[in-house]
Amino acid sequence: MSHIQVVEGSEAVALAVKACRPQVISAYPISPQTHIVEWIAKMIADGELDTEYVRVESEFSAASVISGASATASRSYTASSSQGLLLMTEVLYASAGLRLPFVITGVNRAISAPISIQVDHQDTISLRDSGVIQFYVESSQEVYDTHIAAFKVAEDPKILLPVMVCMDGWILTHSYERVSFMEQEEVGSFLPPFQPVNFLDVNDPKTWGSYAEDDVLMEFKYAIHEAMQYAKGRIKEIFSELAMITGRDHGGLIEAYRTEGAEVILMAMGSMAGTVKEAVDELRSQGKKVGLVKIRCYRPFPFEDIWDVIKDTKIVGVMDANFSMGSEGAVATDLKAKLCGRPDAPLVLDFITGLGGREVNKGTIREIVQKAEEVLNSGLPLHEPHWVDLNPAILP
Repeated sequence: MSHIQVVEGSEAVALAVKACRPQVISAYPISPQTHIVEWIAKMIADGELDTEYVRVESEFSAASVISGASATASRSYTASSSQGLLLMTEVLYASAGLRLPFVITGVNRAISAPISIQVDHQDTISLRDSGVIQFYVESSQEVYDTHIAAFKVAEDPKILLPVMVCMDGWILTHSYERVSFMEQEEVGSFLPPFQPVNFLDVNDPKTWGSYAEDDVLMEFKYAIHEAMQYAKGRIKEIFSELAMITGRDHGGLIEAYRTEGAEVILMAMGSMAGTVKEAVDELRSQGKKVGLVKIRCYRPFPFEDIWDVIKDTKIVGVMDANFSMGSEGAVATDLKAKLCGRPDAPLVLDFITGLGGREVNKGTIREIVQKAEEVLNSGLPLHEPHWVDLNPAILP
């Protein structure tokens, strides 16, 4: 059974977290994440959620609190955004190395300077090498479902890594949508209480986070990589298990949308995927052979699933809402690296879109497809990233 409400995206997150019954939650407000921890605080004040709610003085402390709580066998959660996520960086690298399975909501917002409160993916993308599993969501419904799955992924005995659910600030956090919620009994059946094998216990002392010389550190790092590789299959199983309960299937590591016979396949993450789907529908009605691959799980990078979809297409246009200065967008970089050496691989074009909240609408999508078709028809590759809607007149 389920019930439907019209809720703010931030409340959908809070209700998912409440249903998962974490024992420790740390909170430090930063826009546009603030409403999430406010909703959780209200639930605790109203007696709807029994948890240790720790108000901290910084995001570094917020991450430290849930790391310590996770190490003592407590299901743990926090949320942050932008500069706050970057302030957590040191702790998140350490937490992955310590194999601590907590969940963070990463509310996407641009990084300074100049300061901006608008959305792009630069903040969470900057943490892609930390060992934290990353999911990107399109809608408030997917936000709710993915948070419930995230705890089960993190706490799997063969994974034991932090999981970050990345959602676009304002567009998702502050908009209202119809969301279908699971009953508490269903969540409890899907997500049993956290039962770690290893945790800090005065009655059973163990060494945790010890010093590592060069004879063992590489092996520790490789173990995280192995856990990520294992997670690819396990994540799909967990998503499928949840879909069987809810009747909502958002896809596995990726979602392929109208990719059959497509000559141009776009690739996107987050809320912009909904706009791309609408544009694809219009372009298909005009005879254009266009499709979309939406990446749901960015780390671990789901190349095998992507390859199964794009291997017969001619060109892939990656829409990166991020940029690695001096190089190109992160998603395009990952895809090109994996395709290197495959003579049958499609051409990959990198389109930098939506930085600092720059609007991505159906006209933007048509422009990207037109550019891809020009490259396809000319046979001349586009080696450098194409910055969509860039205004040369205001360049410093």
